[in-house]
Amino acid sequence: MSDVSLSEVLVRIRPTDAQAARRARLWQRRLTKPPGSLGRLEALSIQLAGIFGQERPQPRGKTVIVAAGDHGVVAQGVTGYPREVTAQMVLNFLAGGAAVSVMARHADVRLVVVDAGIATELPSHPDLHRVRAGRGTADISGGPAMSREQAEYSLLAGVHLAMEVAEAGTDLIGTGDMGIGNTTASSAIATVLTGRPPEETTGKGTGRTPEELRHKVEVVRRCLLINRPDPGDALDVLAKVGGFEIGVLAGVVLGGAMMRRAVVLDGFISGAAALIACGLCPTARDYLIASHRSAERGHRAVLAHLRLRPLLDLRMRLGEGTGAVLAMGIVEAAAACLSEMATFKEAGVSDRALRRTPATELDH
Repeated sequence: MSDVSLSEVLVRIRPTDAQAARRARLWQRRLTKPPGSLGRLEALSIQLAGIFGQERPQPRGKTVIVAAGDHGVVAQGVTGYPREVTAQMVLNFLAGGAAVSVMARHADVRLVVVDAGIATELPSHPDLHRVRAGRGTADISGGPAMSREQAEYSLLAGVHLAMEVAEAGTDLIGTGDMGIGNTTASSAIATVLTGRPPEETTGKGTGRTPEELRHKVEVVRRCLLINRPDPGDALDVLAKVGGFEIGVLAGVVLGGAMMRRAVVLDGFISGAAALIACGLCPTARDYLIASHRSAERGHRAVLAHLRLRPLLDLRMRLGEGTGAVLAMGIVEAAAACLSEMATFKEAGVSDRALRRTPATELDH
């Protein structure tokens, strides 16, 4: 890893290209369709123009980065799965048998699997990227998840992963996660950074009873009471109640923004990572695309805080980057329509002589 510092990364993240977005908005009005008839695809294509600095963007290369890490808070009974599942699922990713593996294969999306902090020692594998800052986080119900140094290391590891895939030709970078117990950490992050109470940011997960949900909420509350993360310091929030994989994904967001690439977020865990990234650099938000709305309760609070509208709502809550992979085809279609559709003049089609749709109408 190069010696670039976190402060240097944050300084290098610039606003998207407003002039390119404006030209794309004007070009949209010349295409052979009623203004606004492609709905949110039009606003998405304009966002892409701003991200890539091109009036007619043509994104090439798709990668989903799946970061995995373990969480000490599983000792508090917040999940029905044993911690060993994290490592087992990573091996499943590498073998091509997981949902995201199948989806990525069919959608021609490169899958990058990252050991961000798995407790179990995994066998060497040519496709496994090891950037671990530790063997799982500490139990956040009793103290900080990690040191501030480990938090910064995780962020920079994610930045460099994003830089590597961008330099290899990826324009659409998806985020995905794997980590038993990471919804608890994400709920804690969301509570701190959105200001919502734990009851609104905490879900019961798979097959959990109402009593178990109440216990999970109380664990989140206890974590915040003991650690007292500073909502004005996103790095402090990550260090005190986050996860290694969440830190890496937050770094991917920052690195993608720095490289002027579109970052397609998955669900709740990726959303928590985006909260950390945007807490460090609010400008990074302009590079984000929310792929879907997770069935996890806290994801609504995250999306609302980030002012992001998801492209899909399929009641999914698997994680792994599955939503991001699914949405990449929609992102590509939005760009292709802007870049490849004929204008009224080119097609010899008569345009209507009516008032043009105001630019603001394309944003909704």
